[in-house]
Amino acid sequence: MAINNHPSPINQEEIRVRGTVQGVGFRPTVYRLAKACNLVGEVCNDGQGVLIYVSGTTDAIAEFVQRLQLESPPLARIESIDRTFYQGDRVFCDFTITQSVNSTVQTQIPPDAATCPQCQAETLDSRSRWYNYPFTNCTHCGPRLSIIRSIPYDRKHTSMAEFGMCPHCAREYLDIENRRFHAQPIACPICGPTVWLEGANGEKIDTSNPIDTVCTLLQQGKIVAIKGLGGIHLACDATNETTVQNLRSRKQRYHKPFALMARDLAVIEQYCTLNAKERELLQSPAAPIVLIDVIPNRDNCRDVACNVSTPKIADSVASGQMTLGFMLPYTPLHHLIMQRLDYPIILTSGNLSDEPQCIDNQDARLKLSKIADYFLLHNRDIVNRVDDSVVRVIPSKRQPQNFDGGGFSHIRVTNKDNRETRPYRGTMARHTLYTQTLRRARGYAPQPIPLPPGFENSPPILAMGSELKNTFCLLRDGKAILSQHLGDLENAAAFNTYQNTLNLYLNLFEHKPSAIATDKHPEYLSTKLGQELATANHLTLHPIQHHHAHIAACMAENSIPLNTSPVLGIALDGLGYGEDGTIWGGEFLYADYRKFQRLGRFKPIAMIGGEQAIYQPWRNTYAHLMAALNWETLQQEYGDLDLIQFLDQKPRPLLNQLMEKGINAPLASSTGRLFDAVAAALGICRAECSYEGQAAIEMEALVTQDSLNYVKELAVYPFEIANLDKGTLFELEPRPLWLALLEDLKQNVPKSLIAAKFHQGLADAIANMVQQLSPDLISNHVILTGGVFQNRIFFTQVSENLERMGMKVLTQSVVPPNDGGLSLGQAVIAAAQSVSYRERLKQNVGAGLGTNFRLPTE
Repeated sequence: MAINNHPSPINQEEIRVRGTVQGVGFRPTVYRLAKACNLVGEVCNDGQGVLIYVSGTTDAIAEFVQRLQLESPPLARIESIDRTFYQGDRVFCDFTITQSVNSTVQTQIPPDAATCPQCQAETLDSRSRWYNYPFTNCTHCGPRLSIIRSIPYDRKHTSMAEFGMCPHCAREYLDIENRRFHAQPIACPICGPTVWLEGANGEKIDTSNPIDTVCTLLQQGKIVAIKGLGGIHLACDATNETTVQNLRSRKQRYHKPFALMARDLAVIEQYCTLNAKERELLQSPAAPIVLIDVIPNRDNCRDVACNVSTPKIADSVASGQMTLGFMLPYTPLHHLIMQRLDYPIILTSGNLSDEPQCIDNQDARLKLSKIADYFLLHNRDIVNRVDDSVVRVIPSKRQPQNFDGGGFSHIRVTNKDNRETRPYRGTMARHTLYTQTLRRARGYAPQPIPLPPGFENSPPILAMGSELKNTFCLLRDGKAILSQHLGDLENAAAFNTYQNTLNLYLNLFEHKPSAIATDKHPEYLSTKLGQELATANHLTLHPIQHHHAHIAACMAENSIPLNTSPVLGIALDGLGYGEDGTIWGGEFLYADYRKFQRLGRFKPIAMIGGEQAIYQPWRNTYAHLMAALNWETLQQEYGDLDLIQFLDQKPRPLLNQLMEKGINAPLASSTGRLFDAVAAALGICRAECSYEGQAAIEMEALVTQDSLNYVKELAVYPFEIANLDKGTLFELEPRPLWLALLEDLKQNVPKSLIAAKFHQGLADAIANMVQQLSPDLISNHVILTGGVFQNRIFFTQVSENLERMGMKVLTQSVVPPNDGGLSLGQAVIAAAQSVSYRERLKQNVGAGLGTNFRLPTE
């Protein structure tokens, strides 16, 4: 047998890796794999990601590239790997890691990550040099977005720059075999940030262990402001009703549920029922707040896992709710605080109600001194405010999205002759549980969202987002970067934060938009700022209809290609500025990325008092009743109801005049206001609510599985479908609902059954409307989006109805269905509209756009 003694030829390649590959231990992984594959060369960070030079055999380089995809660090997200022949004249004798190179920014900033198991163990191990140290971290965990000022992501570009490394940390930082190799926030008690305790008067408390003292203070019923990873929180004992009431009073947050932190899953299981997906989310690197069902009738629970001797959570933590928002400790500081507590604490944003969370020590002292009794502060600056993310798990029969905060993991590998090869897809196993993001911030932002085919060469876009639950979006190079949740811009401090964060992102990513997308509402502060930026920079402005943006965001997340024919989108929310200048909020739109046609709507009903109707739900009830019946009939037939007696005490002649003349009583096809109207009819938050959606949320909590099963045997509340404008627009008429609901109130039907009949009846009405519209639709895909679909019961019922009809339901997981995802929709619509309409028309000749869907003439 012949033996080939000729060695394989040596090749040299330049390998470019893009994605979230800085600050996550990627270069050490490259080093380890290169050594294992007997390669020589070097690796460095630059503005585009990671640049690798390798020299070795063809087979060794191929193995290296394959292993790089399969063995990348836990927090890394590889977007693409591009291979070319190395044309330089350098000769490599070993494999090394070199200093970062400044260049045009095309890389990604990793989200902050919860403490990894190794760092947690070291923090709690008395033999470790990180014992009791609240800032322990490594390349697998710790601060990222919250401390970065510019990129490349190196220590000198973060708020850790002022902390020089001690010899021990420097040695580990330079040790290629150590998991802290090039961990930029590396620190220890000798050289790193420090923590201290002070009173509300600003005087430092003399204690050898400030964190342990905080634990004692919490046990004593004190309220403590704690500076954490992305902001300052207010903490107190969640089982102490008096303390929780004090926190509500001082913070001026009277009803909105508080978030909770528990030491471990075992503590959470004393209060809530956990499924596998909820466990996974709680323990993930993102460590979000997860809304979890409480144990029914916990005080009478006989389940072994339910220890009724555990202190009861105060009623005022989440009054009127059947879920609790829990998170686990996600920094060493939190682990140290919680280790002695076998019950939950409240951990809520350190701010006055509706203001941004404090991040600066002095700002916290000024704003929180009348709320907190004590302050646990540290001297590592928080550069970027990052709130806690909020998610929930919903049962689903459909294939879920890969929930990693960014989208499907699709690595494009281009070989040296520029042919794309070996696509690597990371997908989840089939589940029956679907994750819905309600607030996307810590742990997920600013992870990029890959856009569908057709957007690869889109021009750079800046989308300004909405007024409420604001995020903004930077779009370029086939991906979208959403900011973290920035709150409600109607608050002056929140709007200032919005502008500062926008400037930071534009600088961090060196983003130079060619166009700006805004909401069409002329009074949104984000819209006005977008208009000013467009004018000042001579940029194209794209005003985007609110509900079209909701639908487009869902299309983009579900990877619907740019040139796909229209789909039916159902966008249900509180309000959005309509094409006709009225308020929309219950919309059936036939849409692609460029335009839409309104096929259906909820019947417009007056919002008496405008914004007052959001916070005084009885106004919506009165408007709906007067649209369905007259007052004489209401008094004659239902005068004994407390609802009618309550409404009779209001200034009805004035209210009627406002509605008749359209004075501060705009018509709105708002689904959110319909929910409020029904809730108020049941006596839920009838007079007022302290936050938008409170009435609807508390009504949802009344609906039990038993009540849902029971109403399936009953006649649920009906709706009519009216044919308007010669069949080009259909309308859901709620009059039959109100006639049936009033009769049930008259018969003293339990509120839980009325709430269940409403949810099921409205879900059936949605299905009937889709059935009415379906003959003219090309696709059987239906998009469900908008804040109303955060109602888990309603979302599930609508989805099941549509799936039984043979429709394919698409919804959101990576971005919120509420206004927090709106900027993504604005961005992709603006990008799509930047493509020639004439070219679009040519591409769709013969494809069929439906009988009622027309492209504009040029």
